[in-house]
Formats: sequence, C-alpha cells, structure tokens
Amino acid sequence: MSAQLPVESLNMENEGSSTLESHSDKMETTKKILDQVENRLSVKDIMKIQKVFMPPNIKELVPVNRKSFIDNMFTALGYGVEEEYGDLFDRIDVARDGFVDWDKVATFMLLELSEKERTNSSLIPQWKDIKFLQSHHKEPIQSIVHLKNSHRYLSLSKEGWLNVWGENLKLQQTLRVATDSVKLRDLWVTSMISLANVNKVAVAFTSKEICFYDLNSKEEFSCQYKLHAICNTLICMHYWYNPDDGNEAVLTFGDVCGEVNAICFTTALISLFERPTSSTDEQETTVSITWQELVKGNHKCCFTLQHKGHNKEWVRQVSYCPNLEAFISCATTNVNTLVLGWKEKGTDPMKTTCFHVNEGVNAFDYHPGLNLIASAAVDHQVYLWNPYVSKPSGVLRGHLASVIAVQFNLTQRQLLSFSKDKVLRIWDMHHQLCVQRLAGIFPKCLEFQTILYFNEPRGHLFTTFNNQMTLLEMKQETGKSVKSHERPVTCVLYNSLFKQVISSDIVSTVTVWMIETGQKIKQFPECHGNSEITTMALDDAETRFFTASVDGTVKIWDFNGHCHHKLNAGRDQAADISQILILKRSILILGWERIITVFRMDTLTEYFVQPSEWKGKAEHQNDILCAAFLPPQTLVTGSYDGEIVVWNNNSEKASSRFHPCLNRALESKSADSEENEFNYTVSSLFFLEGRMNVSSSGGANLVACGGCGTVRFWNTSKSLLLAEFEAHENSASIIMTVDKNSDYLITGDVNGHIKVWNIQEYCLCASDDVITQLPPMVAAIQPHNDCISHLETCVQDDHLLILSASADCSIVLSDISGSMIGVFGQDEHWRISECSPPSAIKIAAKEEKTVGQMHARSEEHLTVFKHSIPITEEKIDQYSRVNIWKDTLLGNKFRENRIQKRPRPRLSAWGKMQSPIGTFSSLRMKDLEEIIDVPKPHFLQNPNEHFGVKFEEAENEKLLFPTLSEAPKVAFDEKSLFPKEIVDRVHKTKLLDEENLNGRKTAASNALRVKSRLPQRTTAGIRLGKQSDNSTQK
Repeated sequence: MSAQLPVESLNMENEGSSTLESHSDKMETTKKILDQVENRLSVKDIMKIQKVFMPPNIKELVPVNRKSFIDNMFTALGYGVEEEYGDLFDRIDVARDGFVDWDKVATFMLLELSEKERTNSSLIPQWKDIKFLQSHHKEPIQSIVHLKNSHRYLSLSKEGWLNVWGENLKLQQTLRVATDSVKLRDLWVTSMISLANVNKVAVAFTSKEICFYDLNSKEEFSCQYKLHAICNTLICMHYWYNPDDGNEAVLTFGDVCGEVNAICFTTALISLFERPTSSTDEQETTVSITWQELVKGNHKCCFTLQHKGHNKEWVRQVSYCPNLEAFISCATTNVNTLVLGWKEKGTDPMKTTCFHVNEGVNAFDYHPGLNLIASAAVDHQVYLWNPYVSKPSGVLRGHLASVIAVQFNLTQRQLLSFSKDKVLRIWDMHHQLCVQRLAGIFPKCLEFQTILYFNEPRGHLFTTFNNQMTLLEMKQETGKSVKSHERPVTCVLYNSLFKQVISSDIVSTVTVWMIETGQKIKQFPECHGNSEITTMALDDAETRFFTASVDGTVKIWDFNGHCHHKLNAGRDQAADISQILILKRSILILGWERIITVFRMDTLTEYFVQPSEWKGKAEHQNDILCAAFLPPQTLVTGSYDGEIVVWNNNSEKASSRFHPCLNRALESKSADSEENEFNYTVSSLFFLEGRMNVSSSGGANLVACGGCGTVRFWNTSKSLLLAEFEAHENSASIIMTVDKNSDYLITGDVNGHIKVWNIQEYCLCASDDVITQLPPMVAAIQPHNDCISHLETCVQDDHLLILSASADCSIVLSDISGSMIGVFGQDEHWRISECSPPSAIKIAAKEEKTVGQMHARSEEHLTVFKHSIPITEEKIDQYSRVNIWKDTLLGNKFRENRIQKRPRPRLSAWGKMQSPIGTFSSLRMKDLEEIIDVPKPHFLQNPNEHFGVKFEEAENEKLLFPTLSEAPKVAFDEKSLFPKEIVDRVHKTKLLDEENLNGRKTAASNALRVKSRLPQRTTAGIRLGKQSDNSTQK
C-alpha cells in the first residue's frame, strides 16, 4: 500500500511565485506571479519580443492579436506560462482594441520601469528614537570608523581617547593613542581612518605624524609604522583599496597649507612600507619612516603624488574616487573650492580642475552610480556637480544655515545633509526634492563641532556634537519583505545530488528550490494534512527525504511526491519530534520522551511501519532533544536537562554520561530546578568529523549548544568539558551547525541573528581549565527579523554557503563571510559564481602536528585573541515573556505531569512606540480661520457677458421631446449613424473574410498537386469577424 502526493510543478523561470497552500487560492497566487513578468525581462528578451512583431518576409512591424501574442511570446522567450503572457497583453492593451503593436509594448515597458524607479527612489526612511551614547570623550570627537572584520565601531577625540564600541553599540573599551615625539598636553589628534584590507588603523597628529596601528598584534593597537617629518599639519585623511586586488591601495591626506598628498601602495597585503635591514624581525618593533624617504622613492612598495590646488587654504576633506581615477578635495574659499586632481601617463605633475563656490564648501560626497558630487556649501545650499561640467547641475535649497556635512545613501539614491542649525534633511536625487526633515531631536548646544557618519549596510547614522555622540537607527522595511513560504518555515535541507534546497513550514507544505538561482521548482502541499512539519532529513543516497509531524508520524518520500512509507513513531499519539537520525541499518527518532524510538531498515517492507524496540534502557532523566553519530559506532544524545549520554550503536548500550555542571545530582529533581535546568538544555549536537585523531590527544571532538546562548566543546573519550562560551547574550536558546571540514561553527538565536565562528584552531588540545575565551568571529549578521528555526551549510561552485530558515517565512542564502546572496522566492535570480566572490578567508592546508605543536599552537591562538571583546546584545526583559505554564489551567496541569517539557522560544512582546520623527514633525498645525461671506464670482453674477446665452429666456422656453410613436422622417444608414473610421474597419474585415474564404476554396482544389503553406485565421479571429458581422447587421 502506498500513497501518492499531488505535485504542483512550476516552470524554471517562474521565480516570482508564492507558496501554494491549496487549490482554492491557486488563481490568486498565479495573479501575483503575472504582475512581475515584465520585471524579469532582460535586454536580449526585449529584442526577441521585437521580432514577434516582424513576421518572416515582412520588413515592417505589424500588430498581433491576443492569441498570437501569447503563442509567439512563449516561442520566442522559451519560458513562462500562457496566463502570465495573457495578463501582460491585457495590461498593454488598455484601449481593448484586441491587438497590440511594438509601439504599445515599448511604451508600456518604459512607463513601468520609470514608475518602478520613481517608487524605489521616493521611499521615505523611517527612524527609531534617537539614542545618546555614553562615551568617555572629554574633547570634540574627530573621527568615527567601522571595523568590518570585527563588526565594531571606533570613535577618536581630539585629546587622543579612543572608544571601542561593540556590535550592540555598547562601550567595550577605552584606550589612549599618542606619540612620544611631543608631550601629551601639546598633542592633538586630527583624523583617523580604517585600513580594512590589512586590518590596521591610521591616526594623524598635530605633530605632523601618521601612526599605523595593527589590530592583529598581541598588544592592542600597537604602533607598527610611524610616518613622520611631514611638511605640514594633517587635518583630513581617506583610504581606498581595490576589492579585487587588496595589494592596490591609496592613502590620501590634506593639510593646512592647501596641499593634497597621496601614498599609492602596490603590495599592501605584504607590507605597507619596507623595513630597514638593521631592524629586528619582531613585529612589535615600530618602524619609523620619513616623508622624504617616500618622496625620493626609497620604498619600492609605494610611491607618492601631490598637488597644491587650494592656494594655501585649509583642506577640509579629501577622497580618492576609483571611478574617476581622481582625487577630490574641498576648502572654505571662494576660488578653487572643489578641486579634482589626476595624473596622466607620461606626465610628472598632477593635473587639476577647479569648481568655484561663494564662501566655500565644508564637505562633499560622491555617488558613483549617478556620477554626482554633492557639496555642503557655507551659503546654505547643497550643490550637485557633474565632474566633467564646470557649473553645478543642480542646487538643493531648503537649509537656513550653513551646511556642514553631506553623505549619499547609495542604494536608495538619496542624500543626507546636516546644517549648522541642527536640521537633517533627506533629499530624493531623482526629483531633487526634500522628502524628510528631522529637527528638534538633537542635543542643545551653541558652538559645536559635528561629524556625520552613515553606515548604510546597518542603517546607523551617527552625529557628534563636541564630545557627545548620538545614533539614529533606520527601521527595516518589513512590509515589502520577501517571503519564501506563506507560513513560518520549520526546516531547510540541501540535496547535493540534485543541487536543490528542500524546505518545510507549519502548514505541512514542502517546497523544492534551485540553489543556483533561488527559484521554486516543486511544491508538495499538505504532506501531513493540517499538522505541522517539525523536522526533515535526507537519506545517505539523497534520493529520498523524511518528514516528521506533530501528529507522531514520519513519512518517507521521493522527489516526485510519492510517499513510500509511514512510520508510526508516536504509537498513534501526538509527538513533538525534534530530530530524525538516519544510520546505515536503523532510523532513530527522538524529541518527546526519554528513550530512543528506532525503526530497523529491514522492517521497511510495508507502507505503515511500527517501531522496533531499543535494546538500551532509559538512561536520560528528561526528554531527548538531539543526537549525533560518529562512525563506526559512537552515538551521543542530549536531553532537556543538559545531560549527554554516549552509546554504542551496535549494542545500543550506554557507555558514559556527562553534564556541564559537575556538582549536579541527577537524582534530585524538583519544580524549583526547572529554570536552572533550562540553562543547560542541549538543542543541537555535532561531531567535529573534520578533526582526525584529535579526541585521543585530548582535543574536542563534540560541540553542543542550547540554553542561554551557550556553546560547549567536549572530549567524548574522556568525558571532559574543554571550552564553554556565551555565543549570544541574553538569548533564551540557540541552534547551530558545523561545516563538513569542521572549520566553521554557525549559530543562530531567537532574534534572527547569525554568527559565524572560526574553530579551526579552537580546542585542539587538552587544557587544565575550561576555556571561556570566544573563538574568532568571522561574521555577525541579522538576515531575519524572527526566530531562526534551522541552519544548514552547503558547498556550491567552491563557495561555502549558509542556509537559514526562520519563523519570518523566509529562507536566506548567505556566504560564510556574512554577505547575503538572496532570499528564496525573490523576483531577481542570483548567480552564486557572480554575486558571491570566493571567501576572503584563506584556509591553509592541514598538516599533521604533534601533541606538543598542537598545544603550542592552541596557546598562541588564545594569546592572540586574549583581548577579543565579546559582542553583547540588547537585554531582554524577562518579565515581558508570557509563561503559559503558570498563567493557564491547562498549562499548570501539564506542568505538573511533565515539568521538564521543553518550552518553545518566544520573542519579546515589545509595545509599539510612537516616534516623533517624520516628514511633517516640525510643522505647526492650527485651526483654519472661519470664512463668513463668500462673494460670488463675476461669471455667476453676469452670465450674459461670458456665455452669450440668455438663461432667463432659455429657462422659460418649453423643451419639446419627440414621442416614441413618431417614426423618423429620414432613413438612417451606416455612414450617417457610425463614424467613418468604424465603417472603414468593418468594411476591411468583410474583405478579409472574403479573401480567406476564396483562399480556402482554391487551396482545397489544388491540395493534391501543390503542397504549400496557406495563412490560416485563428479561432479568435473568426470569432472576431463573426461578431463584427453581427454588429454590422444590427
């Protein structure tokens, strides 16, 4: 006996479709698909569409009717369904003429693209309430930078105090940077930049020096290079590096004498500057370099450029633009306000071109996509410049004080400008209009120095007022978020055989996606009726997949939607199945009781299968939640109370057990220990199979995670806990996965955050004490805004990728460095080989090491990251969570029976907060004045002067209407009743019908002698002709 599941297959190019839950809403879902067909057309597709309107042997473009349009479009493009092309025809043929031509299609495409661009550009950002960050700065803040590698922020003030901010924008550390050339009281810091490709920070001082601090050194912010004896005092810097070749980099700085200097590095990844031969090899030694050494070319790894285009005026800002291959700088002077400098091949001095603005410019920014330079002018305006035109291409007016900072929002094509009166304006570059004005929310101070820093990927806008620091965080756009499923996703798997992704949701729908493009190809609805699918698994051959439901059953499917077996895991009772573990000769199912439910492979002979008996007894004191297997026979299981049991899979007997709390008495249990035991809950277990023979030398070979966001590394041979750290602070529970090489650990929490940890050198050897230091973090992202339900890794096109499923109904594909590739089900297809470059993290080939070498390497690793600062997150109020076990009668009764049952993680129920920030927040509203007497317009008082008709006489005249009994005196014909163009069209239709009829008769008589292809009219055309004849007769 078997069951066949209905399969809903979608075409390969139909990526805009939504999840189909039932046949009743299929038409509604299809309608959503059709609205997106024109957005998927490429330039080549549009060229193919143009040929549809040019039949063979005809050099002119001709119109086509609806059926011909659908057939020809499908033939020309080779993808899609008839309904979407029919809907496209209806939206193009707005006049309902029954045919469309190329002009109508081209006009429709231009209007759609223009409207889409207008809609995207006119989005008004929504901000959260402003935050005032408590810093340790005493003097004005000079610079703010973001460290991409460690996801931290640095703020540096004039007196040299450096504040380190974590990912959650909490102050983690305060350092003092200085140079020994002058006394601290005589030293000021002028600028700071981040050298992201080499993981360094450069700081400029009033002592005419630049110090380069290495972030990878053993000592935090140790000075590696010191460039001194610069001609003038530096006041601004900028750094750029080639993302395709990290060796190419440019450091630009401006000084108080109007000079712009640049250091062009050619081997930045190897060394910024050459070390003198007399120096030692120790990395801690600071290498001193003079500016004249660089100018003379003594360092072969770099060269210098210079121009003096600002006539000894202070250079306020500098930047190198790779698109223009030019240096941009500005000054607060009427002449040579903006200067573009570049170096042509074969010429020694740099060439410059200048833009002039009255009273000067405080700052600028460049948009490479629009090729525009926005300048913050002292005369209250924002000028927009084309680099190749000497006059401004646009002026943004609206500020009432001097504009002191500007920065582009590249993706939204918007500009942020901040003025001296503490007003922030956001401009739409498409229409050059102000779409938002923020005022009255910033600190009150008379004289202040301001820095505007906008981190676009994270939506963080920092503004400084002397030593105060504020943050405006942009709200995420949840209204237009892409959904992979209609309901929350519970599990996601990767099939390396078919290069496909399988996902499930709470309404028992299984969907199959293409990993290469992200489009949906199959969908199996109602796999378990209306019961939720809790987890899935693939067999070793990856030709069948298993689905588990809360109804206590597990089904085995093939990828054609055929159910081969149904396993009665819950024994006709509901069961919360958390994991399916498929071994060589058995299937283990667990999650809802203290023993393991097993099905033998040799018993899978019928459709409905009953479970077999597990030989071992109930070793756990609480429900088993997860398990892991290490060939040939090691099986481990983790329970709700934190206990881990090691089994021999052949004998099915327990060999050892361990718990993170050594002093815990497993026999003593009470209701008061429920909260404490939840701290040790084991939600995931993974063997580090990539580590060969590490367990025998005392290293960790098992990793576990669960309650309180904690990750633990174990040695199963010695039942020893080696490491324990909090991966996600203030998180009730987390899940995780490990790649096949055991190089990376990926964790996810209930708030949608994902973190990637590098564990290649973590816990390789035994240690006397439990290691609490965090492994190096590779990435920290938030691809979801709800609980992470499942994590999976896969390798595609030599890229290590992360699959994450969430309760926000989305499945996200990211690379190991944290870059988001896309959401399954989005409109635009992705190409992994194009949009996701190979991971920048080089993994050296593993070589065999002795135990001593491993121990030394482990200690070295821990020493290097001794000062790593754990990333904290926003604290969640524990009283905001709803406890159903104490607040309901059913919960109390169930809690008494099974007090240790696993609770499902819930997000905090935050109340809605109304923000005073908005487009019209600063407008003063008052009641309108009451109008007592409204005078009549002149044309109502004297209608005779305007209309030439005496209305008084016309009203007195009696209107006579013809009676129905009267017959018309003049006979009406078609020419007098209908317009001439309609009569001509009907006449042409009759002639075409007659010609087609004569052609058919001739073809029938000559069919036996001559084989030729005759034009045939479509059924729609004949029907249209008949309707025209009937209308003519009427």
